[in-house]
Amino acid sequence: MSADPTTSLSLLALPWQGWLALGILVATFLLCALTRLAADAVFIGGLMILTLSGVLPIDKALAGFSNSGMITVAFLYVVVSGMQQTGGLNWISRHILGLPRGLTRALLRLTLPVIGLSAFLNNTPVVAMFIPVVNDWARKLRLSPSKLMIPLSYATILGGTVTMIGTSTNLVVNGLLEKHTGTGMQLFSIAPVGLVTVAVGVLYLLLFSRLLPDRRPVISDAADPRQYTVEMLVEAGSPLSGQTIESAGMRHLPNLFLMEIDRAGHVLPAVGRKEVLQAGDRLIFVGAVESILDLRNFRGLVPATNQVFKLDAPPAERCLIEAVVSNTCPIVGLSIREGRFRTLYNAAILAVARNGERLSGKIGDIVLRPGDTLLLEARPSFIERQRASRDFYLVSGVPDSELLLHERAPLAVAIMVAMVLAAAFNWLSMLSASMLGAGLMVATGCCSMDRARRSIEWQVLVVIGAALAIGEALETTGAAAALAHALMHFAGGHNLGALAVVYFTTMLLTEFITNNAAAALMFPIAMATAASLGVSHLPFAVAVMFAASASFATPIGYQTNLMVYGPGGYRFGDFLRFGVPLNLILWLAAMFTIPACFPF
Repeated sequence: MSADPTTSLSLLALPWQGWLALGILVATFLLCALTRLAADAVFIGGLMILTLSGVLPIDKALAGFSNSGMITVAFLYVVVSGMQQTGGLNWISRHILGLPRGLTRALLRLTLPVIGLSAFLNNTPVVAMFIPVVNDWARKLRLSPSKLMIPLSYATILGGTVTMIGTSTNLVVNGLLEKHTGTGMQLFSIAPVGLVTVAVGVLYLLLFSRLLPDRRPVISDAADPRQYTVEMLVEAGSPLSGQTIESAGMRHLPNLFLMEIDRAGHVLPAVGRKEVLQAGDRLIFVGAVESILDLRNFRGLVPATNQVFKLDAPPAERCLIEAVVSNTCPIVGLSIREGRFRTLYNAAILAVARNGERLSGKIGDIVLRPGDTLLLEARPSFIERQRASRDFYLVSGVPDSELLLHERAPLAVAIMVAMVLAAAFNWLSMLSASMLGAGLMVATGCCSMDRARRSIEWQVLVVIGAALAIGEALETTGAAAALAHALMHFAGGHNLGALAVVYFTTMLLTEFITNNAAAALMFPIAMATAASLGVSHLPFAVAVMFAASASFATPIGYQTNLMVYGPGGYRFGDFLRFGVPLNLILWLAAMFTIPACFPF
């Protein structure tokens, strides 16, 4: 069943297929908004009904899962994982985002660089690159990621409205305009309207950030009773040498306390933030395992124990493991040095936790007791070997604890920059560029194959693919066009009223189908409206362009909203509560700026 979307003008004239597509749309919206059902399960269920009923042929039902945009997202996850594994994302976090105080300053530090990047780059890679950065940054600022992920997505959407290449929607509408009139727009033709949109959007994010949900885990880092004592060494030639504790970024790591510095046998207790680090300093920290992971990611800072360098596995093949010492462990009652732990287990002890107690002295001098939790560096095979052993009560791996490959960071950054430039200058399509970038990340060892597999957010991809297919059903049955024409009857014969209805209708459609589909559907309607009123077509084309990108009220309307949905721990209603007011405010702002910049 297929209908021409430009001729299906009446909702009453819709066949049952169109009504079923609308029903599935409403049902998926309500189930995601009012229940805690997984979004991927809801969308797959809706897609199954459309397919089994014959509304969507199999090829069109599966077309969403072969969509170039969805596949591009999958490859971008691998590219970002390569940046993460080499420490490139840490540089972005430390030098661009910094450590601002308070949510308002954090939002300002996040949104401005993201908007700048999104004005000239595709939104998808910008969000894919920043998601892991923001997640780690939120933990350091002791903010919930849910306070930052929606602003991340919204900032990319706002930035994309400034230039003609900021988002694919602008290019689609400009291409339709060239086909319709013979002339298109220049790179910065829409910049005046875009800059007002950005200003209004950023002001809204800053003033109404309290509406963002605060989703914190039930058990927070502060509730973790494991307080590890770990000893780190500032290497000779380390970039940390000569920096203060604060400028090195060690002052604000959450749940971490620098207990003392051992400098050539002289102990410096109560270390201040202005203390200057020197090569050879042995730093004694007490803190949670997540912060110890952060310490290992500092370039030029290594575990003080030389046992790490004697392990028979290369650094890239090791991970962190937690093991609880049992009362039958053969080295209980001995110091770590005396027990020759590395020789016995082919693992190095990095830190020890004992019922929240702060252990003093060097790691090698700690005498082990039953119940001590050890943080080990070893091959992943250690877990399988010792899981059934009587030497340990419990053995488990620490997620994402692979060592950062700092020496490959310049290569990873070069691959990322080359990928972005190739796509920005149209040397390669975004799909081809991301595919090449992902392949180079794996081929050069910047990202291991195992890490590449684990980096892909399959649930996000399933939702994107299913949402695209449901949008296809709305188009092919004529339901989307019928809905658009029904709303256009409210315009009357007023220029501004017609412009307002065109914008609102496009904005409404883009929340439920893809932004490009909404733009393609509304463009001929907008042109026909301008012709019937005998006015310039430009304000109507610009209205479609901006409204198609104004997807803030649902996670399914824009790809970047879907990408932050899981990492932010959001529910469907979070986007409604925070996004609907922004949609309405930008709609009102557009009614002033579009006619002013593009007169009727």
